[in-house]
Amino acid sequence: MTLQPVLIAGEWRQADSPAGSFQAMNPTTKTAMPDEYPVSSAADVDAALQAAYEAVVALRSIPASKIADFLEAFAANIEAHIDELVEMAYQESALPREPRLRSVELPRTTNQLRQAAAAARSFSWNHPTIDTKTNIRSKYGPLNGAVVVFGPNNFPFAFNSAAGGDFAAAIAAGNPVIAKANTGHPGTTRIFAEAAFEAVKATGLPKSMVQLIYRTPPDVGYTLVSHPLVGATGFTGSRNAGLRLKAAADKAGKPIYLEMSSINPVYFLPGALEERVTELAAEYAGSCMLGAGQFCTNPGFVVLLENAQSEAFIQGVAEMFRTKPAGILLSQRGPGDIADAIALMQQHGAEVVVGGKEVTDSGYSFENTLLRVSGDAFVQNPEPLQSEAFGAVGLCVLAKNEDQLLEIAEHLEGNLTGAIYSHKGGQDDALYNRIEPLLRTKVGRLLNDKMPTGVAVSPAMNHGGPYPSTGHPAFTAVGIPASMIRFGALYSYDNVRSHRLPPELQDKNPTGQTWRFIDGEWTQRDL
Repeated sequence: MTLQPVLIAGEWRQADSPAGSFQAMNPTTKTAMPDEYPVSSAADVDAALQAAYEAVVALRSIPASKIADFLEAFAANIEAHIDELVEMAYQESALPREPRLRSVELPRTTNQLRQAAAAARSFSWNHPTIDTKTNIRSKYGPLNGAVVVFGPNNFPFAFNSAAGGDFAAAIAAGNPVIAKANTGHPGTTRIFAEAAFEAVKATGLPKSMVQLIYRTPPDVGYTLVSHPLVGATGFTGSRNAGLRLKAAADKAGKPIYLEMSSINPVYFLPGALEERVTELAAEYAGSCMLGAGQFCTNPGFVVLLENAQSEAFIQGVAEMFRTKPAGILLSQRGPGDIADAIALMQQHGAEVVVGGKEVTDSGYSFENTLLRVSGDAFVQNPEPLQSEAFGAVGLCVLAKNEDQLLEIAEHLEGNLTGAIYSHKGGQDDALYNRIEPLLRTKVGRLLNDKMPTGVAVSPAMNHGGPYPSTGHPAFTAVGIPASMIRFGALYSYDNVRSHRLPPELQDKNPTGQTWRFIDGEWTQRDL
């Protein structure tokens, strides 16, 4: 069987001395997809990095408006291939064609590409800063190397390595991208890369602006993120893989931005349950089971005060878990990984309320599962009881009193999100005021009376958080222009003549609307 080609140095070609091959699996049928893809050797990685550096050099003289043109053209190309993309992603991931892929995730993908284009065109991400007294001026600019993007399996469009949020942010910041496809959806990634390469050619950007490899052996992956020609890496995936890549990148002094595991704690305060327990049980169950629980913001950890209302909540959720069919998981590893996480929690005091078994009669699947554990047991064993089960799995922790609610918060690891549900009339305000300061330091995004599964592409969004949800708490993987800062370097100019400066640092505002920090004040004025 002929292997699918890689995209390197502006050419779709066969992999150089591949280290093997693989096929994507259809999660619904548990059968291999027809196309076979190469496992790239160090030869492909070296060639891609050398070609990317040629693009880095060429980009130094290319205006930001041309990069914006590419992002907009790419978004249009994606929309022209919508049927092909949706069908391929459905076959590779089992995610619903409608509404998930066609009406939700694909528009989000093109929207963030267009937001990135607008940021590049307006200089909004650059933070132009001018101190007239010293005549020192600074801005963010591109890195001196390619950005490598590792995409996850659970968002084949919006986080795709050749089209998703990290890709858009890296390109808009002025960097070429080497996309490392997720093994779960190589065909989807190939279609995106084809559409991106057509946009590269149409807009006249360097031919190596976008490159694609599908998989590498582990040692070659470590070389990829630590190579002298790499500018930075964006990774979304498991904690184990992320930390291994981080160790290699850190050893070489190369930036790597990780989004990893998160259980997203949700506090249901007693007044909220007393007020609307049935409604909250339904809201939680729906969120936890959405997409078979395969969201990095899945609310997998619930904290309750031990009382009758909490018992009613648990029984209500259990009944909904029991009656709704289990969803299809993304990969053949899914059921085993979930079973391992549940077993670990059981070894440390958790009890299964409902579910707990693999479903074997249709696709890769696992029963919707709810567990419970005492607050005492959690405080004694916080680490194993915060194991991420990447599916429709929830753990309810029952605190014996209000003080233990706070103690549980103190033992939480870093998470992407955390939520607090409280009484609408203010009955829980005193308790909220005690819990919130603790929870606030453990999460990137704090929610009130809202489930965390939706991640809006908003300039104010933080899709990040303290370790181990990410590798660095100061950055976000979603939200433009903030997500672009990861892939930029701070450029400072001291006493440089005005006509030699980048447009956004010259005396005249380049757009008339760009916000610049001049002498301690944000302004749109010219100097």
